[in-house]
Amino acid sequence: MQKYVELMNELEALIEGRSYQEGDRLPSIRTLAAQFGVSKSTAIRALGELEKRHLIFSVPKSGYYVVKKTKQQLDRGGDVIDFAASAPDPDVFPYIDFQHCINQAIDTYKNDLFIYGTPKGLPSLIKVIRKELTNTQVFTNEDNIFITSGVQQALALLASMPFPNGKRNILIEQPSYHLLIKYIEVHGLPAIGIERTAQGIDIGQLERLFQTEDIKFFYTMPRFHNPLGTSYTEQEKKSIVRLAEKYDVFIVENDFLGDLEGNKKADPLFAYDVSSHVIYLKSFSKVMFPGLRVGVAVLPDSLTAVFNQYKQLLDIDSSMLSQAALEIYLKSGMFEKHKQKIRSSYEKRSRLLHARLQDHFASAGTGVDFQPALQPCIHTHLALDRNLSASRLIKSMKKRNVLLEPITPHYLSSFEKRNLLKINTSNVKEADIRRGIEQLKQAVDTARY
Repeated sequence: MQKYVELMNELEALIEGRSYQEGDRLPSIRTLAAQFGVSKSTAIRALGELEKRHLIFSVPKSGYYVVKKTKQQLDRGGDVIDFAASAPDPDVFPYIDFQHCINQAIDTYKNDLFIYGTPKGLPSLIKVIRKELTNTQVFTNEDNIFITSGVQQALALLASMPFPNGKRNILIEQPSYHLLIKYIEVHGLPAIGIERTAQGIDIGQLERLFQTEDIKFFYTMPRFHNPLGTSYTEQEKKSIVRLAEKYDVFIVENDFLGDLEGNKKADPLFAYDVSSHVIYLKSFSKVMFPGLRVGVAVLPDSLTAVFNQYKQLLDIDSSMLSQAALEIYLKSGMFEKHKQKIRSSYEKRSRLLHARLQDHFASAGTGVDFQPALQPCIHTHLALDRNLSASRLIKSMKKRNVLLEPITPHYLSSFEKRNLLKINTSNVKEADIRRGIEQLKQAVDTARY
């Protein structure tokens, strides 16, 4: 990453973290250059970019100052701490950058916006996506890449369409993605659950299910599982892929938070697949805009024709404007800059969340079992004792202006549900994480005595 981008992200983080308050004067260019070990020209460029983003403003012969937020911005959210919301933090949205990309997309593709595209996606975006995927060890051909209206559309298509293995049942981790579970149950699709815990998955049980239960595909979130927040080990990934090949079961891998991966040696299941049994799904919703509705599906040759057929029946194409803007955003390097920024922001929150939970709940006798992940995530879970009701705890926390969500929707109706509490910090500032977890500890103590 270029030096000015690193400095820009550092300063932006300080502004968002309130190290610099609204109206504060920033250090001089000379001071910034010395403090961060960059040249004065680098410092000037970084400050110029922040001024374009309306985070700071310059006063001639005086310096740079932090922009004062409007009353509406300051009041947003009030005193409520929201551990339930899973959308990205609006304060780290790349508004200005992406607005530029939308405007440029309209100018560049103005003729194409008045005609229907292709169900497969904008060809020029697919070229860019193919290159982007190599950064996560997903090497594929353009013919195997489909642009979808978010990952949810891809999952709906895969759940409904026939597979070349001729099997019918969907195997899904428990707990798992609540919208896929809802889709399965609303449409009456045959599904089986397999338990996943903080320790991972029972590979022996997985093999038994692959062997005996007519499994069409196994849906999994190998890293940063939602809602558990855990990731599979390399050995688990290799074992899952090996079993898929052995028993002719497809794997649908949802890598929705892959862009937040900090470990360069952590590869997706797709990287270990040598028999074309892994379907790789990627989303931009959790690191950019939920409303962007652009997802990516990488399919083996055996599935491309039927997937394309089913997608044509569902919609003519995904939003051309969103696709064109995303293409420009990726090609310009803006996405890489934003990814570094949001990864850094979320990593700080993740580590703080895990540290606070470990301080309060790691010891025995608290009524709560917290097992920190090897790689902290922006969401995690607590396992509660039988005498602690998750629903009552959620109601108690709401009275304290702390929002939490029940885990129930993340389970199939027929699967036995564990007494879990999920926590998400993508929309919670660092100071509020400390305060919110302290409130949780008090609520747990009150419920136990």
